Amino acid sequence: MTQDELKKAAALAALDYVEDGMIVGVGTGSTVNHFIDGLAAVKERIAGAVSSSEASARRLQAHGIALFDLNDITDLPLYVDGADEIDHGFAMIKGGGGALTREKIVAAVARRFVCICDATKLVSCLGAFPLPVEVVPMARAYVERELALLGGRPMLREGFVTDNGNVIVDVHGLRITEPRQVESEINQITGVVTSGLFARRGADLLLLATPNGVERRIAIES
Repeated sequence: MTQDELKKAAALAALDYVEDGMIVGVGTGSTVNHFIDGLAAVKERIAGAVSSSEASARRLQAHGIALFDLNDITDLPLYVDGADEIDHGFAMIKGGGGALTREKIVAAVARRFVCICDATKLVSCLGAFPLPVEVVPMARAYVERELALLGGRPMLREGFVTDNGNVIVDVHGLRITEPRQVESEINQITGVVTSGLFARRGADLLLLATPNGVERRIAIES
């Protein structure tokens, strides 16, 4: 199977967790695009969706799926999203597409976070994938200096602006053995909106696509 076929298999497996009448939280990225396309086939069963990005919102609207503002709902039973890396404790690096802040907000509200990805994304230690950090533009240089003190090599994502009007600094070369601690440290830097470390609120369930099928894994302590 190709990597895209594996992504599609993981995405369609997540439809098993979509229940009648629910509002579904929807992430961002190539794997999630397959989930959105699959969701379109059952759109009459659901109330609608909350999107984590403008790109996903456009895809949902193109399928005729109703969109809800997160501020207008009090309960979000399910959030489905991918990951750039995920460890065995289900902490993740996310934000390769730049939607990390909205993804983190929707994940915080959701009662259940289902991560969908192919087996190449499962790692023993986070950090081979550069860690995205969303930063208020005027604080960029200061934040880069602070991130360098943590041992990483911060690099501005050139020509990219988030849906929130901010910039992304990608931190290369970090070996993240304590993801909760690192997430807290980075989020405390003045000017950081949030980091792409999803450790304090990691996934509850991993749907991991392999050539032998989709594995369904429950989080264990790392």
